[in-house]
Amino acid sequence: MIIAIDGPAASGKGTLARRLARHFGLPHLDTGLLYRATARALMEADRPLVDEMAAVAAARSLGLIDFDETVLRGREMGEAASVVAAIPDVRATLIETQRAFARRPEGAVLDGRDIGTVICPDADVKIFVTATARVRAQRRALELAGRGEPVDFEAVLADIIRRDDRDSSRGVAPLRAASDAVTLDTSVLDIDAAFRAALAVVESPKIARS
Repeated sequence: MIIAIDGPAASGKGTLARRLARHFGLPHLDTGLLYRATARALMEADRPLVDEMAAVAAARSLGLIDFDETVLRGREMGEAASVVAAIPDVRATLIETQRAFARRPEGAVLDGRDIGTVICPDADVKIFVTATARVRAQRRALELAGRGEPVDFEAVLADIIRRDDRDSSRGVAPLRAASDAVTLDTSVLDIDAAFRAALAVVESPKIARS
């Protein structure tokens, strides 16, 4: 079974994907880390994030065990990843890496922004997770504060809005819900309620018959 979880920044898609993966005993890939790791490689090499050749080379060199999430989860890396992800050749380079992960015999759970539309258009389950920009900014601010990072809520909100615009307007694989995805708005749901709603989607009779 392949479960595709898409959605904008701080919508809760990653947390849901991890919980669903644990529940069903499936491997999980947070595809956003691929773009964050690519951006990090460029920054460490002192190359501009918009340097297409360097970005593609960095993407090609990635391995799925190269991620130090404590470094990649910061606000700065999220913004940098959004810039790198808008480069068409970077996305093309990373497509096969993601599809190979999804083709594991036991199935997989992948979360990102184009899983249901581009990476795994034939996924057994597609969920598009969303929430209002202000709620997502509140979540991200709490996450950053929990890691000891300084937090300016208005700046975090501006980042969220800017990333939404960049992700949804890029020419290749823009952020959008697949036509056959179930939309899950988590604005007023805590993580347990959101998980129960997502689990109900996965276990729905329609999915079970497919």
